[in-house]
Amino acid sequence: MKKVFALLLAGLLVTMFVFAAGAAETVKVGVSIYKFDDNFMTLYRQEIERYFKSLETDAVKYEVTIVDGKGDMAEQTNQVDNFIAQGVNVMIINLVQSSSADTVTTKAKLAGIPVVYINREPSAEDMTGWDKICYVGADARQSGTYQGEIIVSLPDKGDANGDGKVSYVMIMGDPENVDAQYRTEFSIKALTEAGITVEELFKQRGDWEQARGRELAANALAQFGNQIDVIFCNNDGMALGAYQAIVEAGRKVNKDIYLVGVDALDEVVEMVKNGEMTGTVLNDHIGQSHAAVDAAIKYAKGESNDTYIWVNYQKVAK
Repeated sequence: MKKVFALLLAGLLVTMFVFAAGAAETVKVGVSIYKFDDNFMTLYRQEIERYFKSLETDAVKYEVTIVDGKGDMAEQTNQVDNFIAQGVNVMIINLVQSSSADTVTTKAKLAGIPVVYINREPSAEDMTGWDKICYVGADARQSGTYQGEIIVSLPDKGDANGDGKVSYVMIMGDPENVDAQYRTEFSIKALTEAGITVEELFKQRGDWEQARGRELAANALAQFGNQIDVIFCNNDGMALGAYQAIVEAGRKVNKDIYLVGVDALDEVVEMVKNGEMTGTVLNDHIGQSHAAVDAAIKYAKGESNDTYIWVNYQKVAK
């Protein structure tokens, strides 16, 4: 009888062990990226996925669903609705339109699902809508200032044609986006605060796209030619396009024209090293993606986050 009891007890213990071993908690995370074919956000979302995977343990698994907003706010709103219907524990949202943050927050608040906003900063007012939302990003004013400081640090302070002023072309991202606004404003502010006379020749939106950067730079070069000293681009994707246009126009970067971007894509960093790009600014996708994941996990645990979680930019110049 004792033997039978011992066998039963052993079997029960094995069953309990197997049950316990298989009882890992699953945290469901919904991630919506404004557009998958954006160079920088491709690196960002890949690192989100990798970092979540690296944090899994026997006790906690992360079920991460990442979807493409396709640059369409209506599409992204539907994705948020789907995440809510699926009962995700937390959402990470890279807004198609920063001005739609209030709509997303309202839906999330009604469902009781915290939100980590990334990369595209909602307005200060929208960030007061709930105590379970936060923003992870870098201060775009810093990135614009760094672009300007890269130009100021040049021996001729950006006056490539020597006419006593810096005449520039500005290729913007989406003007509604606060990053585009600040990079545009603060890059030039860094020049004027250094006592440099500036002249805006051309400013148009390129919507962060390489093809548009090439098209706009080509138009500016055809219109203003050797008057252009510097082409500022709000991101590296557009700067890559602008570089193509500069080469096609027979100009040479760092010889008779300067070119700066933001993001520090690997390809652009190599170009800076080789003298084919004047400079860029590191938009730290690893630091930001890790901070976003860490914030999402804290929310999933029922903990709180600071409303703003900042990750610094860094200058990249030869």
